Parts: sequence; structure tokens; C-alpha cells
Amino acid sequence: MSLASAWSVALLGVDGVLVEIEADIGAGLPGLQLVGLPDAALSEARDRIRAAVLNSGESWPSRRMTLALSPATLPKVGSGYDVALAVALLAADRTVSADRLRGTVLIGELALDGRLRPVRGVLPAVLAARRAGMRRVVVPCGALAEAALVDGVEVHGAARLRDVLAWLRDPTAQLERPGPSRPAPPAVVPDLADVLGQPDARWAVEVAAAGGHHLLLTGPPGTGKTMLAQRMVGLLPELGAEEALEVTAIHSVAGLLAPDTPLFTTPPFVAPHHTSSMTALIGGGSGLARPGAVSRPTAEPPAGGGERTAIHPRRCPFYLCVEMIIRRRRGQIEERTTRVKKRPVLPIPKIPAPHIPAPDIPPATLSDHRPAGV
Repeated sequence: MSLASAWSVALLGVDGVLVEIEADIGAGLPGLQLVGLPDAALSEARDRIRAAVLNSGESWPSRRMTLALSPATLPKVGSGYDVALAVALLAADRTVSADRLRGTVLIGELALDGRLRPVRGVLPAVLAARRAGMRRVVVPCGALAEAALVDGVEVHGAARLRDVLAWLRDPTAQLERPGPSRPAPPAVVPDLADVLGQPDARWAVEVAAAGGHHLLLTGPPGTGKTMLAQRMVGLLPELGAEEALEVTAIHSVAGLLAPDTPLFTTPPFVAPHHTSSMTALIGGGSGLARPGAVSRPTAEPPAGGGERTAIHPRRCPFYLCVEMIIRRRRGQIEERTTRVKKRPVLPIPKIPAPHIPAPDIPPATLSDHRPAGV
């Protein structure tokens, strides 16, 4: 019997939880058993890692193999555990050394030919590894720029499984390291100076942006609600370092990051369609929930003349944090709780309506409406 372990990260919403992957190879009928509440995509990792190991020039153990993912009670979703599963299995077979696996987190999906493919949620996974005290993180090369946004942890990129195995066997071998960070191009934000007229609405937008107040714009289509809301972003300051990482982490879970310049520094704006459902607004989905319009940090143009227009509230003076807690049992939603937190909103003084004098029209008489000749 031989035993080895590796580390990966499970995503729980927009946060990461460190997962220990233990591999045991013992006597019995040849086969591979995966335990630890894997979903359908993770259960199919048996075939992916077997093909990747064989196509990388390694031998596949012909004994009984067990792969356990801990904590066992935490559901594991997605294919980001493939690299850690394959490495833990080969380390238990004494094919590679387990020295460098201590303090190393492995993230990535395996193709059948051994290539490492990027997965969603690399940034929150690296943040979780840093919080847990891990020293190194190995990610696919396509996610190297995203992982390099986190300080305090060594980030390595690998293109193929054989590169990771060579790095584990040879202490002098090196994986790809992140290059100098490229600053994101300045975001093009509409200017409030472009708005003609609407003095009361402009004043309300300026007060709300300066004081951190909530703002509700109501009115018929075409009166400028979306136009004013879009230009409020230009009045807000840029995001701080921690705020930018949180916004980018949500974007990473949604799978909407740019590969070269993934960091968000501008407060994002969202304009949901006026027919958006509750799920589209607050997010959801089975397994790994996708962020909705309330928490998804992306810039979208208004569609269909939407009446439900909102500045994104997570990382700007508006603060509306909607948290969905879904407890699942046997694939069914057991409980759903929504928590809404709001900052105290300071009252905005009412603006008296301007007095418009009535036109001087003489009152109509009965003779004015009589037919001719009567």
C-alpha cells in the first residue's frame, strides 16, 4: 500500500476552500474510485487523467486506486482538480517525488493529450491558497496573468502535464513565471457633461455619488434614466487594491476575464433588461452558481430600453449585497435564503416643483360653441 497527497481548491460561491486530494494504491482488482462528493464533470476525470497520463509517456498503475477529496462533506464541482488528481496518483505510485507537493496547490483541467486548460475561478482559488499559508500555485499558462494578481505566493504556469512532472522530479527545473504586469487600458466612461438639460436629475446624481447614497430613477422610456446612470461611474473614484481583487474574483467565477489585462480598476456598471428574471438579477444555477446582474462585475449596454437600470452596487458607494445560500441534498434545493444588507441612506431634500403660471385664456361661453345660424 502506498499513499500520497496533493492540494487543490474548491469554489464556494466567490470564495475558495482548500481541498486535500489523497491517493491510495493497494491490492485488489484494477480500477479507480473517486470519493468526496464529486459532480458529473469531476466523476469523468477518471478517463481524462488516465488518457493524459498515458499520452504524457507515463505508465498507468494496474492496481486498485482510490482518490479521496477532503473535506468529504463539501461538494466538489468542475474539472479544476484534474492536475492535482493525476499528480497525487503518480506520487502514490512512486513515479514522481512528493517533496515539492508540500505547500503547492495545483489547479487546471487536463486534455486527453496532457495539455492544461484554464478553468473558471483561478483568482479566488489563489486567494484561498494564500490565506491557507500555501507557498506555491501551479496554474495553466492561459491563467498565469490572472493568478499573478495575488501577492505573497509563488505562481508558476505549465502548458502540459509532462512539464509539471518534470518540475516535480528535477529540483532545478523551472516552470513558466509571470512576466511584468501590463496596466489595463483606461476605461472609456461617459461624461456627465454630455447631458443637456435635466438639471434636477444631474444634481441628484452628483449628490448620490459624492455622499454614497442610493439613487432611484423613475420615469417613462426615453427620459434619460439609463444615460444618467451610465455617467455616474465617471463621478466615482477608482477601486482600491482589495476592492479591485474582489470585483475581479467575481468576474473570474463568471468566466468573463480578459486573458492579458484581467484586473478591474473602474467601478463597473450593469443595465439589466426590463424583463430580467429574479435568477438573472441575483444569480444561481446548479453546482457552481454563476453571479447575477447584482454581483456580476461586467459592463453591459442597456437592452430593449430597459426600465430597470442600476449602477453596480458591490464596489461603489452603493452597497447592496445579496447573498444566496443554497443547501443541496441529493441534487435538490433544500433551503434558499436571501440576505440583503444596506447602508443607511441619508435623506435627500425635496426640490420644490417650479411654479408655472397658467396661460391667460378667456373663459369659453356658450355662444362660442353654438353652430352657425343658431
